[in-house]
Amino acid sequence: MHSVINDIVNSTEKRILQIDNGDTLKRDPEKRDIVNAIRTKRSLNKVAVISEVKPASPGKKLRDISPEDAKEIASEMERAGAIAISVLTEPEFFHGSLDNLKAVRSNVSIPVLRKDFIVDKIQFEETQSDLILLIAGILGTKLEEMVQLAISKGFEPLVEVHNKEELEEALKTKARVIGINNRDLSTLEIDLDTTLELVPRIKEFDNENGTEHIIISESGMHTTDDIRKVIEAGADAVLVGTSIIKSGKIYTKTKELVDALDE
Repeated sequence: MHSVINDIVNSTEKRILQIDNGDTLKRDPEKRDIVNAIRTKRSLNKVAVISEVKPASPGKKLRDISPEDAKEIASEMERAGAIAISVLTEPEFFHGSLDNLKAVRSNVSIPVLRKDFIVDKIQFEETQSDLILLIAGILGTKLEEMVQLAISKGFEPLVEVHNKEELEEALKTKARVIGINNRDLSTLEIDLDTTLELVPRIKEFDNENGTEHIIISESGMHTTDDIRKVIEAGADAVLVGTSIIKSGKIYTKTKELVDALDE
């Protein structure tokens, strides 16, 4: 694990100590279904884009994003055809916030993903979202337990994997949605071939077990060629943050990626 990732996890564990463990989150019974949203978009020969409200990456600030900004950005993304919005809530390294997530979810009608480093069950009580990110490489042996708990709490778990070992563990869980992150957690280098390598393993598992996973390719996609590469490899959807935010043209860039198969 890269030292930056270890620093983020350590920061998260300190942040957890500040959460009031006496609170129980009131659940929204109207969870928005990302699986149907993806299938519908794909049936129209459009790219199922999960676009991200992303203020920063570790060491790289993209822009300041207040809750009001987050609402406006997410609205533009939805208008451009995104099937879901990912909102970063990690505050120290990604400059995200729970307030941004709450603002976005109250302002769009599509599913919303909470993107954070979830390492403790108490984090499920912090805020409502339709999906929640669970990172296999960080949770390790706790992964299956956390997937089950997320489902019981009304979240759709998006289990993120980076290699075949993590994928094998993810496939043992009840998660319907698998995210293939093209970024290596040891080096932080990005290689889109990670998606090309892992997609066939998921397809093979589904064929052998009568299951059907939704596959999302994450990280490193900037152009329509990048999008087509992972979609043609078998990804059902893509998660894109940096290239949309950096473009400064939220609607235009999101729509460009949604329409990538038209070219």
